[in-house]
Amino acid sequence: MRASNRAPRLALAALAMMALAADQSSAQTATAKVDGKYPTLGTIQRLDPRLDALIPKDAVVERIAEGFDWSEGPLWDAKEPRLLFSDVPTNTVYQWSEAAGLKVFLKPSGYTGTEPRGGEPGSNGLAMSPDGRLTLMQHGDRRVAFLDRKVGDNSKPFRTRAGQFEGKRFNSPNDGAYDSKGNLYFTDPPYGLLKQNDDPAKELPFNGVYRLSADNKLTLLTKEMTYPNGIALSPDETTLYVANSDPKKAIWMAFPLTDDGTLGRGRVFADVTATVGKAPGLPDGLKVDKAGNLFATGPGGVLIFAADGTHLGTLSTGQATANCGWGEDGSVLYITADMYIGRIRTTTKGY
Repeated sequence: MRASNRAPRLALAALAMMALAADQSSAQTATAKVDGKYPTLGTIQRLDPRLDALIPKDAVVERIAEGFDWSEGPLWDAKEPRLLFSDVPTNTVYQWSEAAGLKVFLKPSGYTGTEPRGGEPGSNGLAMSPDGRLTLMQHGDRRVAFLDRKVGDNSKPFRTRAGQFEGKRFNSPNDGAYDSKGNLYFTDPPYGLLKQNDDPAKELPFNGVYRLSADNKLTLLTKEMTYPNGIALSPDETTLYVANSDPKKAIWMAFPLTDDGTLGRGRVFADVTATVGKAPGLPDGLKVDKAGNLFATGPGGVLIFAADGTHLGTLSTGQATANCGWGEDGSVLYITADMYIGRIRTTTKGY
């Protein structure tokens, strides 16, 4: 999602030339090291001593790439190895590695049509299935799709997994998480549509959270969240966490998962509505570590919560921060923060 309080690049027509110059000077690039070190991104706010067991006291967020319009969906591809991430407005997935730097991995990434469209066209969240298939939440094509590496025609590299519910097109699938059995949980807010909830192309009267089983059975889990966004499972796969990126109800929900994959009665895990507008960002993407701690992007950066809901601290990026994801040996957290890609080395490991 592109956070609603993110400062727009083109605020006034009178500044068009200045904006163009700014865009040209911030072209997508891997950040160069200076004296063997990457520049840093923001600071670390420590609120609870338990954070020291997760984030070393000398840790910093490194800025490894920059110049993107709205970076999202960081995913570590262990086979290569490399980091994959979306730049939603430019309809592109990039790849980055320490050895090879930054390259375009996939374009188009989310909209494969030929007619111009409004809204944000690219892929958003990326996920890897247990059998190693890259799965894209595609805003533009309004579907969940596999990247089909077996297809020889590069103009049609995708295979639709799900594109509609009860005969109506999705709004714009946003983020997804697989469980160990290959079931995919994903959110469908309206952010890929030009007028969002008021867009005439919106076919569903709600913004849903879904479960797509390994055998492709689609189940609506809830339609009660106003703007469901980031999504993740607890390590024991008994709890589903969902972010709600509504400035009037900026919360994370925790839902118990039943044996058949449906949801029990949810509870508010954390509420940051009072901080909206005081720091950039809204509840967005999130990940969980092996101990059940949540690393959840929201106002101020990446908010770190203990499994009991205590706010331990924040990786304060200074940017509207969209998402995060575990990489390398599982102890490195990659962060997409507006135009930047960051990473921090932790003393925990991702689930």
